[in-house]
Amino acid sequence: MESESKIKILKGTTTVGLVTKTAVVLAADRRASAGSFVANKMVRKILYITDKIGVTTAGSVADLQFIYNYLKNLYHFNYISGNRPTSIKSLSTYLANVLSQTKYLPYVVQILIGGYDDAPRLYNLDYFGDMTEEKYVATGSGSPVAMGVLEDDYNENLSEDEAMDLAGRAILSAIKRDSFTGTGAIVTKINAQGHIEKEIYPNKKA
Repeated sequence: MESESKIKILKGTTTVGLVTKTAVVLAADRRASAGSFVANKMVRKILYITDKIGVTTAGSVADLQFIYNYLKNLYHFNYISGNRPTSIKSLSTYLANVLSQTKYLPYVVQILIGGYDDAPRLYNLDYFGDMTEEKYVATGSGSPVAMGVLEDDYNENLSEDEAMDLAGRAILSAIKRDSFTGTGAIVTKINAQGHIEKEIYPNKKA
């Protein structure tokens, strides 16, 4: 029961990912909450393993820091040791295996890993190690609202800028309806050239 309570408290956020023909778009709000307390209003929930691989994060801060550093070190160790670059699928699969082995003391995280290797790819992982490849997905307490926006307007033929706009609108809609999602959002597109991100806020043009 204690573990379940902890998971419920720490899931308050909204993150979004979607795939176009040339890019992956990730978005996340900027509010950090602990129960009903707003712990921080300007948290960064999108981090980069490389210029072409990003992760969105939700959950225990300590667990997230460990997992992010672990993935980044794993990728760069393979790179400098002369192995071929680690694919996004391989990185996600490796993390899924790590998470699945900690069922009794799980890392309390919900992670999207997205980016571009030979094509745009997006994976959704929960704290039990369940992994799915997605075309579009929303996680966190505001995900029902965000997913509704994605369901209405997503299609694989969106341009990169249209996809960024859609992801931003999904997060801003969640901000209006979910008290654990707030402040604004960071939206990034990751394509063959690297990543470009922007910040958006309610009542302000993107």
